[in-house]
Amino acid sequence: MLKYVNTGVVFQEIPDEVTLSINLSGCPCHCPGCHSSYLWEDIGQPLTPSALDRLISDYESDITCVCFMGGDADPLYLNELACYMHSAYSDLKVAWYSGRAKVPRGVCRDNFDYIKLGPYIRHLGSLKKRTTNQRLYKNCDGGGFIDITSRFWDV
Repeated sequence: MLKYVNTGVVFQEIPDEVTLSINLSGCPCHCPGCHSSYLWEDIGQPLTPSALDRLISDYESDITCVCFMGGDADPLYLNELACYMHSAYSDLKVAWYSGRAKVPRGVCRDNFDYIKLGPYIRHLGSLKKRTTNQRLYKNCDGGGFIDITSRFWDV
């Protein structure tokens, strides 16, 4: 069971979206230099569909996307939550920030509108750096995923 620690409405995680960011605990990646190392612990409240409903109800008219920040502890359950999101909230996009290098077996990529992949590697930098190993992909209706990481870079 995944647990969430806190939430926030953010504008920078997913380009062109007003996003409810949900921080999930129990991260197994333990990236050196992680800015959210407190999320390595098994803390917080269970993230169930009803908990998700409560979190969304506070912001539903203001947001366009829900982003799961983490979830690598149980990606198959996160996949189920993404399915739930698409059926219960068809007007909201679903995003996942994962520290994994690739989408885990058993997770259907099409359940997500956006997926960020890649562990944080300090000397390569975050998504804002051109040198980053991390990538944000956007699901293009029926056309697969495209890399939109460059949207974070100053041009």
